[in-house]
Amino acid sequence: MFEKILIANRGEIALRIQRACRELGIKTVVVHSEADRDAKYVKLADESVCIGPAPSAQSYLNIPAIISAAEVTDAQAIHPGYGFLSENADFAERVETSGFVFIGPRAETIRLMGDKVSAKDAMKAAGVPCVPGSEGALPDDPKEIIATARQIGYPVIIKAAGGGGGRGMRVVHTEAALVNAVQMTRQEAQTAFGNPTVYMEKFLENPRHVEIQVLADQHKNAIYLGERDCSMQRRHQKVIEEAPAPHIPARLIARIGERCADACRKIGYRGAGTFEFLYENGEFYFIEMNTRVQVEHPVTEAITGVDIVQEQIRVAFGEKLRLKQRDVEFRGHAIECRINAEDPFTFVPSPGKIEFYHPPGGPGIRVDSHIYQGYKVPSHYDSMVAKVIAYGDTREQAIRRMRIALSEMSIQGIKTNIALHQELMLDARFVEGGTSIHYLEHKLAAKNEVKQ
Repeated sequence: MFEKILIANRGEIALRIQRACRELGIKTVVVHSEADRDAKYVKLADESVCIGPAPSAQSYLNIPAIISAAEVTDAQAIHPGYGFLSENADFAERVETSGFVFIGPRAETIRLMGDKVSAKDAMKAAGVPCVPGSEGALPDDPKEIIATARQIGYPVIIKAAGGGGGRGMRVVHTEAALVNAVQMTRQEAQTAFGNPTVYMEKFLENPRHVEIQVLADQHKNAIYLGERDCSMQRRHQKVIEEAPAPHIPARLIARIGERCADACRKIGYRGAGTFEFLYENGEFYFIEMNTRVQVEHPVTEAITGVDIVQEQIRVAFGEKLRLKQRDVEFRGHAIECRINAEDPFTFVPSPGKIEFYHPPGGPGIRVDSHIYQGYKVPSHYDSMVAKVIAYGDTREQAIRRMRIALSEMSIQGIKTNIALHQELMLDARFVEGGTSIHYLEHKLAAKNEVKQ
């Protein structure tokens, strides 16, 4: 096994990776910005290296600084976590050519799945169902664009091939608005991602966001660890995730899960990954693959008993997967609430010093967080400060446990979105299960109309 791993990330995921390493007997090197000098995981690391000032571009996105830190500390591998450089193929390539192991897929796999057009082509070839859409990138000829949209049927959505995080997308309901929408999305894509390529898909009116967790090794072994429902979203950002997905027959999950595992074998995938789907009227439609560990991985860990981060590390070291598909058992239900440093209803970020902190506990409760009393939440990064995971034998029990946990949790000195989560845990539609990806947006919009 590796003797020393460098963690190229921050926040709760840096602490999560560190814990997995410590359990495996691996020493950790933590890189950090000046803003994160006092973070808990920095204090707990065997070694730490400051790689730059607070702005991400000068620290967590600074590839030469991260490689240098690995060199001076004699680390053998680099774990990128999620966000930042985790899905940057150039970084993965640089890590490997510098003599280190990248804990994730190969650079060529990240490139293949990072481009939405090539990813869809690869999935179609592997038999994974995709949203009806254009065959590859949209052409320049307006007549061809219009013909494609007529063939698909309105409404359609224009997407940037290199997009992500909810950016580079535009819904079009009429032919009159189509060509202009394509041109605007191309310009946005060029500015945001350095790639003007766009493609077109059928816009599903009320889908759910359901994803399949996979693990694969370099020996062509691949398994799926069930599904997660991540439909409770705001501006394409997940707020609540759960596993398994309510009201989807197990046979449908098994069928799509097997196809995802098979796709991993066909593209030579290595590591942990997630196939993201839109689910509507009993059908799955592939939208993208995340070639990294997900924020919401704990709910899958809760219902399977598999430590996904440790498996990432073992696979990166060259080990074969320790589990066959028949060994994977799904038990109970788990729900995760993302706790953000922000106003619960205006969503304005709320950085600052945490004056008091009391995490929840009790049966079935897990809290993944790097914060502590006196910790200063910086203004430079994502606002998530904790994840609360509630596990129960049934979905109803998991919801009840989450309600109790949220009532116990106290973070003072900054604003958090705990109140929003408390409201959602009592929401009749959420309790029923199976809301669409638009539900939370509509709920919040209706609340704002009442206030006005």
